[in-house]
Amino acid sequence: MKTETKKAVRLLGRIFFIIYILALVYFLFLSEEYGRRSMQNEDYHYNLILFREIRRFWVHRDKVGAVAAFLNISGNIIGFLPFGFILPVIHRNLKNFWLVTLLGLALSLIVETMQLVLKVGCFDVDDLLLNTVGASLGYMIFLICNRIRRFFYEKV
Repeated sequence: MKTETKKAVRLLGRIFFIIYILALVYFLFLSEEYGRRSMQNEDYHYNLILFREIRRFWVHRDKVGAVAAFLNISGNIIGFLPFGFILPVIHRNLKNFWLVTLLGLALSLIVETMQLVLKVGCFDVDDLLLNTVGASLGYMIFLICNRIRRFFYEKV
């Protein structure tokens, strides 16, 4: 790929990354549609037992609704897919599965901690797991797309 093209792709990736982070902040901290109301007068909510909330949403999916169960389980994964996909595009030194996964875990930990401290949502280790899986899957999608691009690019 030409140097000018690489620079343009990285710039576009940075723009998309900023938009992604802003959307993440909105949906995780501000959107009332996703239950992000302020809980200033309520107690802290947290889950420190792995798979507790996942199991609860799965077992009670007919009571909480299929949409709520889908949003809780897959929404956390889908929400972090762009992180794992865009990060290696915008920074050439972030083309390592474990590093991108660790950075996804770090961002998720920051988000969950902020939700706990700001009393918006709740701290949930299941969300940490699902968000990290999402970042990892995003990176794997990047690898697949990069291989496909290289396959067609080398044929030209």
